Amino acid sequence: MTQRTFQAPKGTRDFYPADLALRRHVEAAWRSASVDFGFDEVEGPTFEHLELYTVKSGPGIVSELFSFRRAGGDDDYALRPEFTPTLARMVAARGGSLPVPIKWFAIPNFFRAERPQRGRLREFMQWNVDLLGLDTPDADAEVIAVAALALERLGLRPSDVRIKLSHRGAMAAALGAMGVRPEQVSGAFELLDRRDRLEPAAIKARAAEIGLADAALESLMSAAATRIPLDGGSAAIAKALGIGVSGLEAVDALRAALATRGIAEWCEWDLGIVRGLAYYTGSVFEIHEASGAERAIAGGGRYDGLVELVGGPKTSAFGFGMGDVVLSLVLKDRGLLPADGGESLLPRPDVFMISADPSADPVMHRLAAELRRAGLHVRHSYKTTRNVGKLLGDAGKCRARRAVILDAGLASGQVSVKDLDAGSQSAVAMTDLVATLTR
Repeated sequence: MTQRTFQAPKGTRDFYPADLALRRHVEAAWRSASVDFGFDEVEGPTFEHLELYTVKSGPGIVSELFSFRRAGGDDDYALRPEFTPTLARMVAARGGSLPVPIKWFAIPNFFRAERPQRGRLREFMQWNVDLLGLDTPDADAEVIAVAALALERLGLRPSDVRIKLSHRGAMAAALGAMGVRPEQVSGAFELLDRRDRLEPAAIKARAAEIGLADAALESLMSAAATRIPLDGGSAAIAKALGIGVSGLEAVDALRAALATRGIAEWCEWDLGIVRGLAYYTGSVFEIHEASGAERAIAGGGRYDGLVELVGGPKTSAFGFGMGDVVLSLVLKDRGLLPADGGESLLPRPDVFMISADPSADPVMHRLAAELRRAGLHVRHSYKTTRNVGKLLGDAGKCRARRAVILDAGLASGQVSVKDLDAGSQSAVAMTDLVATLTR
């Protein structure tokens, strides 16, 4: 039989122990920020009925999904590309029986059938935080504050990343003033969301399809490039878009809510942020690396109609997703990940047991079992040699705190305990070993 070699599928990653430790480090910040804000963790299936995604995004999304039909079956499925539809389905299934507000977070893996490139893979982890049942700017600000707390715990500062805010209602009003018909507004949002990935000719052609003349397109792109300090508020936004301030009360309320939560310095208005997905209904935001060199770290917004769309009661909702791929690139570029590639994040053994004589192996395993039952992380050597120094080297490589050496003292019921951090060593009776090491 011809031997073959295999690699991980393109756009996926293998996680060796140190690699996974780095990922768990990021996930720990996500999880702790969520829990500290009172969000409960949920999870759903890895695949859903394909219709759950097409009902909100149309059939065009199928080309972006890993979809399949079970042999002999008649149902179409897709590996999940995001969590929001699953969350909406879960909320809809329980109807009005869930306590309000619903505060959930999840850290699932997702799949997208896209061309892999820097910052975008076909399989990735993503942190999702959602607050449902409240339609106030305070709810929006609370969810955004969760994201800021996690980034802060990972060592990032406002000078490293920017939380860019906008409001789809304000941009919809501006589009209406430019002559865009209501039924074409979603297409205009999609154009704005994709403008950095399209050639000028493609932008112009798409603008013509949605009724934007050249002058209006120029005005729209100028407005989309506008950055306004957070304290500029509705007046500055209205001026930049050429619309009145009426209907922008939520903008000022969100600004105030962010300020009271102590994260105003992270935030700014960016009128080009609209989020291309059609289910967004109000405030939207993205988090970007400050220089703009990377893709968005996170994105989200208000999606008040989605639960109703999948058969549930009318439910207001605000949430975001933050992927691990771009975030890890930013953390690495900022020197906020261990230079050793994650080795230092692996768990440190409390004890490394060394057998200096084959006859001591059964005793070593018995003592190791007792220590583990006492709650200690115990590893041991898998080879026996009288060269204890070599085995102590193995203990040092895994960064054990102490070594327990079964040597000549075993005959008198004693073992040697070496503190690998301090370098000190002492003899301890085997009957006192558990008490000594757990003291």
